[in-house]
Amino acid sequence: MIHIGPHKLDARAVLAPMAGITDQPFRRLCREYGAGLTVSEMLIGNSDLWHTRKSALRLASTDNSGLRAIQIAGADPAMMADAARRCQAAGADIIDINMGCPAKKVCKRAAGSALLREPQLVATILQAVVAAVDVPVTLKIRTGWSPEQRNGIDIARLAEDSGIQSLAVHGRTRACRFNGRAEYDTIAAIKQSVSIPVWANGDITSAEQAARVLHHTGADGVMIGRGAQGRPWLFREINHYLQTGQHAPKASMAEQGAVLLRHLGDMHHFYGDHQGLRIARKHCSWYLDELDSDKAFRREFNRLDSAAAQLDAVHGFFEQHARLRQDRAA
Repeated sequence: MIHIGPHKLDARAVLAPMAGITDQPFRRLCREYGAGLTVSEMLIGNSDLWHTRKSALRLASTDNSGLRAIQIAGADPAMMADAARRCQAAGADIIDINMGCPAKKVCKRAAGSALLREPQLVATILQAVVAAVDVPVTLKIRTGWSPEQRNGIDIARLAEDSGIQSLAVHGRTRACRFNGRAEYDTIAAIKQSVSIPVWANGDITSAEQAARVLHHTGADGVMIGRGAQGRPWLFREINHYLQTGQHAPKASMAEQGAVLLRHLGDMHHFYGDHQGLRIARKHCSWYLDELDSDKAFRREFNRLDSAAAQLDAVHGFFEQHARLRQDRAA
């Protein structure tokens, strides 16, 4: 059993925070499929800029199931402390600090993974945030700034000394971005160097890979990012495999269709028709990555201009696949 401060998690697989992806509708689905924790999309540390619709939606919470973890990013200790206080006031059970994002627009502000080059500033930010709130503070990092500057162990020790309650480590450096394969040796070394829970992150797309990474690193759990896009049931598969050593039944075609339809409806409701239609397109593409191999359906789907049309199209797509399977079986 993994604890983050006073909070006990009931699964070893958690959802990584991903900007533009881990919104409230998607987090809800992942929790229902067994994610031990889900973390919101990243909020900028300057709370003076939270007046936008985007920030309001990232702070919004009409779902009371599970712990509420909100991620913040920034390079100014005072602003980060203020942002953490505001997140706690908004109902956050956990504050997560992003020092792993490799995006240029984040790093050019000396935030995200750019901070890994400045350990003293890292310490100042972490100490300021921990002191500002009464809830646990967690941290997400990469293994370092570049393959030649892997200082993840030093940052991990500094984080533990600063009062961080758990640490997620992506198995790439900032310079690697998402290229090449994640490496887990550094995560294993980090796990050996601290006593707080450590989550291994990077290239975990199956139950077997989750088990291999846990065995290799000794990490307490795995953090799933891109592997869960269009596959929220991956958490069920991982949990079952870790508990039994056996594979869980794959999500049936009927289940996949029902989940996608529900997800689309939730996005339409959460964002409104205009924005909901646009955001639904990328999620639909992930769900149908294997089923729509020539992308013909997705091209048509992306031209639809109403929520009802999107729902009808997906319903028809899965009905057609069901008929094709019946014809092959006959």
